[in-house]
Amino acid sequence: MEHKLHNPIIPGFYPDPSICRVGEDFYLVCSSFELCPGIPLFHSRDLQHWEQMCYVMTPENSFHVEKNCGNGGVMAPTIRWHDGTFYLINCNFGDRGNFIVTAKNPAGPWSEPHWLTDVPGIDASIFFDEDGQCIIMGTANNWPDGKGGLRQGIWAAKYDIENFRMASEPHALWGGAMAGVASPEAPHIYHIGKYYYLLIAEGGTEQYHSATVARSESVFGPYEGCKSNPILTMRHLGRRAAIQNAGHADLVDLPDGSWYAVFLASRLIGGESKNLGRETFIVPVRWELDWPLFTPDTGKVEWEYPFPESLPWTEGSVRPVRDTFANGLGFDWCFWGRPYEKFWETGANGLTLRCLKQALADPLQPMSMEVRHSEENYISCLARRRLQPHCRFACKLRFAPEGAESAGIAVFQAMNHQYHLQLARRGDETVLQLLQYTADYVLPPYIPGFASVTNRQLLAETPWNEDGIVLEMELCDNAYIFRYGTDETQLSELARADGAVINPEKVGCMVGEMLALFASANGTDSENRAVFAWAEYEDL
Repeated sequence: MEHKLHNPIIPGFYPDPSICRVGEDFYLVCSSFELCPGIPLFHSRDLQHWEQMCYVMTPENSFHVEKNCGNGGVMAPTIRWHDGTFYLINCNFGDRGNFIVTAKNPAGPWSEPHWLTDVPGIDASIFFDEDGQCIIMGTANNWPDGKGGLRQGIWAAKYDIENFRMASEPHALWGGAMAGVASPEAPHIYHIGKYYYLLIAEGGTEQYHSATVARSESVFGPYEGCKSNPILTMRHLGRRAAIQNAGHADLVDLPDGSWYAVFLASRLIGGESKNLGRETFIVPVRWELDWPLFTPDTGKVEWEYPFPESLPWTEGSVRPVRDTFANGLGFDWCFWGRPYEKFWETGANGLTLRCLKQALADPLQPMSMEVRHSEENYISCLARRRLQPHCRFACKLRFAPEGAESAGIAVFQAMNHQYHLQLARRGDETVLQLLQYTADYVLPPYIPGFASVTNRQLLAETPWNEDGIVLEMELCDNAYIFRYGTDETQLSELARADGAVINPEKVGCMVGEMLALFASANGTDSENRAVFAWAEYEDL
């Protein structure tokens, strides 16, 4: 059997990949936004099969994020290795901004954050030159706009990595390949041969996303852009292309001297939406005339490429469909917002969630890094990513709702776009409901003046008087089918819904769909609990 590199190499909501190689081992990290633990770290020996080793940011090293719009928290990390130490640099929009954490072992433990109070802007990255000098770079409004003002551009400075402080003034490096281009960001510098290469993202992380490159014989420039820019994009193929949003790349070399790039892109579902969010893809890179040529021969992102002959093929582990929670919580499960109290229990009885006051669709709040916010913005919820266009998510639930309480399963997207299949109380009876949530807003949550209104719509309801219930959602492209019953082999359909309602193109595409088990008292005080005997996720 001929092995191939198949895209995406990490399916589901795993965006903004950054990669480094140490010997024969590859390490890759992704953004996690408002999920906790944060910044999943993966390991591979062959670039195709990736096993998660840990989360870099956890409550144990003081990680703080809050449940809000889905688009806050941590994004655009960079991982590098130098002289026996791993460094990860990132910006936390839910806490104090830019930070660096370190580890000797990539599986952890990772250090407490070193907060970079003198590092401006977003998407900070670091580079270690051959002489050991550390360079820090990032994105800020520091580039002439041609009208006497400044627009977003890339900067770099010398950095004292021992004391985590700037060692020189920032130098403006490049404003991007196109005049007045939107969102030049996510910079990485590499020293290859006689040139320093500056690889960045341009065009915004949606339809017009791209990767562009410039080079210089000095790390601080001047930089000349490649005449072939953008070196990676899918925007020229239009809004019907099966793969879109390609950009935000990071280069890695193999032991045999060949090169690859990992980057984010989105799969188009049902010809209209990108509900899986931004995923991690890979392309080969060839060097011509001292410039990197991404995905040679075709110039566009392909579903598969020849497998690198110099790497060993390693079979990936098979994830079980059913999780009984007997051994605690695996890497697949995340909280939304850092939990500052232990509202869950795992063991022989499965997963127990206490009904917290906070609701899954609480009103959205503006984003800000001016102060460290509340330690109450989290919910009684465990969520995992939707990985494929066709999948099934189910659970066995025992729950007796009282008053305003509800519990069940949900699929949620950013900006309060959600579907809940839940047990709740209506009058004197327990009912099974399918609820749809959407939000109306004009400005994004990081712009001053942000305000929104959340809309709640009951799509279906039926009485339920049994002791336990099996809940299931089948997601096939944008056709969502919600089922229920006492036996998972004989389920009845409650309703169908349109997944395009929570399409990231409508609500902000930085994150992807999450599938959740939840319990809430919906604004009231409660000690009631929901017991999930098991949960199942299966790609179909």
